[in-house]
Amino acid sequence: MTLALAQVTVPTFLPVEDGRIAYRDTGPHPDGRPPLVLLHGGAVDGRMWSRQIGPLSARHRVVVPDARGHGASSTPGPQGYRPHADLAALLEHLDAGPVALVGLSMGARVAFDTALERPDLVDRVVLCGAGAGEPVWTDPWTVDTMARWEQARLDLDAERWVRVFLEFVPGPFRTEADVDPAVLAEIRLMAVDLLSHHLPADPAAPPGPIGFLDDAAERAGAFPVPLLGLVGALDSDDHRRIVADAVAAVPDGRSGEIGGTAHYPNMERPREFDRAVLDFVSR
Repeated sequence: MTLALAQVTVPTFLPVEDGRIAYRDTGPHPDGRPPLVLLHGGAVDGRMWSRQIGPLSARHRVVVPDARGHGASSTPGPQGYRPHADLAALLEHLDAGPVALVGLSMGARVAFDTALERPDLVDRVVLCGAGAGEPVWTDPWTVDTMARWEQARLDLDAERWVRVFLEFVPGPFRTEADVDPAVLAEIRLMAVDLLSHHLPADPAAPPGPIGFLDDAAERAGAFPVPLLGLVGALDSDDHRRIVADAVAAVPDGRSGEIGGTAHYPNMERPREFDRAVLDFVSR
């Protein structure tokens, strides 16, 4: 079994306050189309976009950062960090804006916050699997899975932590047997790498704060750019709801659904995902 993430190139590093950001950049595209910046989900890293880099870079410059505490970026200290500020620093360093931000799960929140705080750097936003502000979980499957995942962290049970995290891949309506083994193996490897390289001194202690915007949902009515909300048709009710809520709240929002997949449609259905992104960016 060949893992697609093994084909991702070695990153470059940008020093930032109290750390560094790792990123991969395919370089300027000759036709001047807006760059695409791909923002990964929590507990994985930029390698989750390995299926997108080649096809998307045929038409756009593609930049793929690792958030702090993930991948090859530095581990944040107890003071935490602000993801949207890190992203703005990277875009300014690359002189890349305005860009199209494509964020999945945690990356979707980073994209939304960055557009609110730095609209000069953002042309449009694609959200997948998350929306604006801190999510509220109400679906029994999501509530139970999140609770077991957190308990595994508190119990310092790394194996169980990874095992529960992998339940988000098939989602509530499938089993792991319904998912391409290569996708599961790639997500498992990224999660294990996170534990291997970014585990704090006291894993049971609350992690340093991630500085998402507290008022992002309240500010959605003034969202400054077009937004596309994508969902996997088999993702949890909560994940699909929070994307729909974000689309409904912004002035220029539209929705899309990708069948046969849950929380990682870019990995399970890359052609459909790429087509949706390129259609939106080119409109």
